[in-house]
This record gives sequence, C-alpha cells and structure tokens, in this order.
Amino acid sequence: MTNDAGLLKGRIMPVLTVVAAILALWYAAAAWMNAPWTLAQAERAGKTLTLSEIVKDTMRQSRPRLPAPHQIAAEIWKTTVQKKITSKRSLIFHGWITLQATLAGFALGAAAGIVMAILITYSRTMELGLMPWAIISQTIPIVALAPMIIVVLATLGVEGRLVPKAIISAYLCYFPVLVGMVKGLRSPHREQLDLMKTYNASGIQTFFKLRLPASVPYLFTSLKIGIAAALVGAIVGELPTGAVRGLGARILIGDQFGQPIQIWAALSAAAILAGALIAIVGLLQRLTLKRMGMAQ
Repeated sequence: MTNDAGLLKGRIMPVLTVVAAILALWYAAAAWMNAPWTLAQAERAGKTLTLSEIVKDTMRQSRPRLPAPHQIAAEIWKTTVQKKITSKRSLIFHGWITLQATLAGFALGAAAGIVMAILITYSRTMELGLMPWAIISQTIPIVALAPMIIVVLATLGVEGRLVPKAIISAYLCYFPVLVGMVKGLRSPHREQLDLMKTYNASGIQTFFKLRLPASVPYLFTSLKIGIAAALVGAIVGELPTGAVRGLGARILIGDQFGQPIQIWAALSAAAILAGALIAIVGLLQRLTLKRMGMAQ
C-alpha cells in the first residue's frame, strides 16, 4: 500500500508542480497585460493606484486582454452548471454540436487512414502514388482550405452543418492514422514474415495473424493524435460557415462582440473535451492490449 501511495505521489506531484507554475505565470501575464487599461482609467480619473490595487483591478476586468484563470473558470461554471443543457448559451450544448462533427470526422478519417495504409503496405505502386500526395496535403493550411471544401460541397448539393465539418475534421485526422498504421503494419521483422511463409500462410492469414496484431499499439497511438486533430478540424470548420452553434461558433461570436472571457472559456472547454476524448482512446488501448496479452 505504501509503495502504491509513493508511486501515485510520484506521478501526481510533477503534474501539480507544472500546473502550479503555469497558473503562476498566467496570473503574472494577466496582470501585466491588463495593467495598461487600469492605469489609463486611473489617469483619466486623476487617481494614483498602489500596486495591490492595480493587480486587483487587472483580475476583475470585464473585457481583459488576457482573462485570469478564475475568470475563465467562473465563465465555464456559469455556462455549464448554471445553464440548461438545451440553452443556446450552454457550453455543454455547443460542445455536443462540435462533438458530433468530431466523432463523424474521426470515424471517416480513421477509416480512410487505415485503408490507405493497407494499400501502401501491400502495393509499391500505391506507396509511390498515395504517400507523396498525403504528405503534400498536410502542408496546405486548413483555415484556407476549409472555405473551399464548404463551397465545393455546396456546389455538389451537399449542405448542412454536420457533413462539411466532418469532412474537414477527417482531413486533419486521416494523416496521423495513415502514418501510424503504415509503421505498425511494417513493424514485423523479416524472420517473422519468413516464419509465416514456412507455415504456408496466405497473404490474408499473414495480415490478420501477424501484421494487424503488430500494428495495434501504433494504431492507438495515432488514434490519440487523430481524435485531437479531428476536434480541431470540427472547430475550424465552424468558423468560415458563420455557424451559431458549436464551440467554434462561441469563439467566433466572442470575437465579434469583444468578449475575451467567452473566447477563452470556449477554448478551455475544447481543451477539456480533447483531453476526455484522448483519455477514452487511451482506456480502449489499455483494455485492447491487455486482452491481446500485450500489456499487464
């Protein structure tokens, strides 16, 4: 029990130390960035403020340049716990809208990445034809590409809020899955492949008995990156459409009406959602690897 407590302490303390350091730097940056407005207001009123008064005022401005962490936490509390889930001002409501596009794009992008990885692994022609274009596709800024995707889909008669965002999400998601899956499918050693040949195993048998199981750890690692990228794609997809629902819409509306706290609250909600999705994939990874006998 003592060893478990010590191990747990050894894992938690470094994380808490880093979090404390980030919060300290954040508060210092908020005071520094918000101080000019406080000093300007004091100068107009002919007042002289002490350092403590300046710092106190920078922590409670309604439209700060950089909101303090407690202001963001208060906004998240107000727009989650104190709002009905169905309310258009609820972050849970907007998070659910973004989550739907994220999961749809993740499923589409992961499937595309896996299929492309299989083709590249088994075909030299596909490797030479697909891989360079896959790499080049990631050099195009998604912010510039998203409006083009939306316009093309509208021209083809594909409209609605979900499909365009899902495709943009899949565009960002498929590449890490493709790279990870190719690495995983090629991870078996030559001796292992030769052993399968001595058993007179077919290509399909080699794939399901050797290559696919060997690729699972690589696949889950890439899925963690892919689902985070899918969330980014869903949020980016909401920006050029002028959406009124979703975390991207909250960011856009906050920017239009000059509400930094609302913007940071939506960003924080997106970060929390990404962390939760990655944790779920990590849990599935541990369960799968344990079931396969590849982890304790």
